[in-house]
Amino acid sequence: MKFTKMHGAGNDYVYINAFQEKVDDPAAVAIRISDRHFGVGGDGMVLIAPSDCGADVRMRMFNSDGSEAEMCGNAVRCVAKFAYENGISKNNPMRVQTGRGVLTIDLHVEGDSVRQATVNMQAPILDLPAIPVEPAKIKLSSANTGKILDLDDSLPEATFVSMGNPHAVFYVPDVKSIDLEKIGPRIENASAFPRRINVHFVQIHSSGEVTMRTWERGSGITLACGTGASAVCVAGVLTGKTGRKILAHLPGGDLTLEWREADGCVYMTGPAEEVFRGEWNPR
Repeated sequence: MKFTKMHGAGNDYVYINAFQEKVDDPAAVAIRISDRHFGVGGDGMVLIAPSDCGADVRMRMFNSDGSEAEMCGNAVRCVAKFAYENGISKNNPMRVQTGRGVLTIDLHVEGDSVRQATVNMQAPILDLPAIPVEPAKIKLSSANTGKILDLDDSLPEATFVSMGNPHAVFYVPDVKSIDLEKIGPRIENASAFPRRINVHFVQIHSSGEVTMRTWERGSGITLACGTGASAVCVAGVLTGKTGRKILAHLPGGDLTLEWREADGCVYMTGPAEEVFRGEWNPR
């Protein structure tokens, strides 16, 4: 099976051209091919497939544990890059079908190569049950912010946002001090979150600049999370900690986010890079 390894700000996936390749059990294949010792290695696997709703292309994204996620902001930029550079679609903007719906992506093209992309991540979902978060298991201080009741009380309050997938955003003085490998899975699997949750710790530098670290649902620590950075942008506005446009520093690189008042949508701009191509023959 032919594959392409790509990353967006270090958030790396194994991409399969499902226009040409058949993947009978993508969840099982994702677990094996994502293994960094016995597979190709990545935060998960992405299928680039024909759309069934009139979009240019469809993205199906599987975490390294085999679970299928609704969306991945870094992956969708890479899907658009792959589709454009491999002649699947030359439309710009490009429309990509995801578990969140059809997203519109403006491609920043240099010559024949897509270097960056701006994704309309659509409007955030702020209704707790729709995120989903169980309100009865949160001690709320505002509509979207509160303490998670069944976790250590020393944790700060979290702000809850969905960008088509669920996020919990914690503000801390120093993100480097967080034992993410220990606390990440506890928060991800807390009973307040019926579909688990992505976890982000954020350090504020100014109203327009933050540093963040991520524990990603189904993948663990990742170098970047595009939907997470979008959620951080929204959480900053909801809590009054940042403005509507921010530069987010992630371990794998920088993303620019803007929650626009004009249409209520979040726009994310970041890189899309191909690493290598190969052929995987599982035994």
